[in-house]
Amino acid sequence: QVQLTESGGGLVQAGGSLRLSCAASGSIRSIVDMAWYRQAPGKERELVASISSGRFTNYRDSVKGRFIISRDNAENTVSLQMNSLKPEDTAVYYCNADVIRRSLAREQYWGQGTQVTVSS
Repeated sequence: QVQLTESGGGLVQAGGSLRLSCAASGSIRSIVDMAWYRQAPGKERELVASISSGRFTNYRDSVKGRFIISRDNAENTVSLQMNSLKPEDTAVYYCNADVIRRSLAREQYWGQGTQVTVSS
């Protein structure tokens, strides 16, 4: 089994910064892609940013230039540095990992979610 444990959410004023972290643990051989998604009330879950094992990154347009995704392959962690936060960034943020388990099975895993609230 694999677990994703997130931390770092909270309440911040517009223009402020937060850093989210996610650690993967368990029966892991390697992790292909890691990503952060978010879901605001009444909206669908959306991709915020992703990073490959080779550290190629992808961002949704609304966060480009403000958010930075990074990962530590040795520690199986992924982080999201969020700067210049806006009220529209308010959502529950979820960590996602595309994992190759020690059994060689490949599965997607999700964290439990962490609330980010940006006040105006």
